[in-house]
Amino acid sequence: MSGIVSRLYRGEVNVDFVGRRKLWYGLSALLLAVSIVGLIVNGLNLGVEFKGGSVFSFKAPSASIEQVRGTFEEAGAHQVIVQETNNGWRVTTESLPAQEVTKTQKATADDYGLRQNDVTVQVIGGSWGGQVANKAVIGLIVFMLAIILYLTVAFEWKMALSAIVALFHDLVITAGVYAWSGFEVTPATLLGFLTILGYSLYDAVVVFDMIKEVTAKLGTTSKMTYTEAANNALNHTLIRSLNTTLVAILPVAAILFIGTTLFGAGTLKDLSLALFVGMIVGTYSSLCVATPMLVTLKEREPRYQALARRVASRGAGSAPDKGARQPVAAAAANGSAPAGSVADGDKRKKK
Repeated sequence: MSGIVSRLYRGEVNVDFVGRRKLWYGLSALLLAVSIVGLIVNGLNLGVEFKGGSVFSFKAPSASIEQVRGTFEEAGAHQVIVQETNNGWRVTTESLPAQEVTKTQKATADDYGLRQNDVTVQVIGGSWGGQVANKAVIGLIVFMLAIILYLTVAFEWKMALSAIVALFHDLVITAGVYAWSGFEVTPATLLGFLTILGYSLYDAVVVFDMIKEVTAKLGTTSKMTYTEAANNALNHTLIRSLNTTLVAILPVAAILFIGTTLFGAGTLKDLSLALFVGMIVGTYSSLCVATPMLVTLKEREPRYQALARRVASRGAGSAPDKGARQPVAAAAANGSAPAGSVADGDKRKKK
């Protein structure tokens, strides 16, 4: 393993990403199918900021999750979500009328020996959550349009299409992870989604820029097809992509696994999970989805089809005939000169 890693970092490993595009397409199709099934069957666990509700916060160090849930269910709440934080307890219920809010607040204070004002209440309406969701969708649409325009101007529309497909690929798979894991989707999660789109786009642009530089030199006398040139460019940026992902994912992993486990930081968890999954999927999509798709589109152009035929014909013309004998000098050097050859005659003369 250490040998493979060292060869990889010295640039001595040439991975055929584009040649294995059917494998990547199949893997991506499987991941997308599993994610879509999760979104249909389980759906997203939307936070109170989107669906509305009542949020109660208080301190009760000696209480347990079961006790806190029992207190709120006895007070009349039905949809009770209990979270333990550094500041105590955070309990989310369905939207309660004002009288029920006051009743629940008083019952909580009585059960844990608190003053009624020590139990803080925040009532969030569903309309506010709808506004947040609408703004997020508008922001996503504007972002996508800006990306399409930029990539079309800076590169070409086929690169823009490949990048957008990779971005949707990352979004759906990340959303699928949330659907299957049951993690709550909050405004911080949406922020994480937008962040991973920018990260994935950065990785794809780096790869596309190298592909544009390498393939610009392809002509009628080129010895490489567009597929080979694109794969060569991809391998040149491979180490940069891996290093960028590794450096970026280490602090995110620390926030996700250490911060949320030891400190119970809910907001950090909502943000870091989206970043953690999105960075991994984004690196995969830039290498194994965006570039192979671009090559699939470009190889349909007549000039690159003609180039592929010329490269194939030159390769076939330069290949030795399977039935031809080895050159005499080479055969003699290998000690395998056939009988009757010049080398064999020289040996008989010496004898």
